[in-house]
Amino acid sequence: MARLAPARKEIGQVMSPVRRYDLQQKQDQSVALAEQLEALQSLDLIALRDEWRKLKRSEPPRLSRDLMLRSVAYALQVEAFGELPSNSVKMLGTSHDQNGEVAPASDSSRTRLSAGARLVREWHGRTHSVEVLQEGFLFERKTYRSLSEIARRITGSHWSGPRFFGLVKKRK
Repeated sequence: MARLAPARKEIGQVMSPVRRYDLQQKQDQSVALAEQLEALQSLDLIALRDEWRKLKRSEPPRLSRDLMLRSVAYALQVEAFGELPSNSVKMLGTSHDQNGEVAPASDSSRTRLSAGARLVREWHGRTHSVEVLQEGFLFERKTYRSLSEIARRITGSHWSGPRFFGLVKKRK
């Protein structure tokens, strides 16, 4: 039995009328949105708050004019095109190296430690010192893989090592 080759779209092939209509509709929607966003620029804070009430059907937060303008503009875009997909939000949070490859995400809330750095913490009247090595941490002449192991050794209970040594702040 002969196999049928999948239909290919040739360059220059005419779009179906339905697809052309959808494309035109999206372009019209984009133009209308651009005009709305342009008009927002001239509104004062009171008028922006009124726009917020119309869009969100709630009382607006107490924001500066600039932030209120941005919030209303975003709400208009969401209304027109929908929310940004979660994978796109994640992608925006990642950085790319010079080759366009995704670089490892850097957590700005964490402090990066260089080999040779010394961490000092007082616990129950005793001062504890940890030296950062290229591969691990040196504490009391013994090498540990993580600060949490050292914090557990010092306190006798489970601790986040970076938090124990003051490298990250407690979440609220």
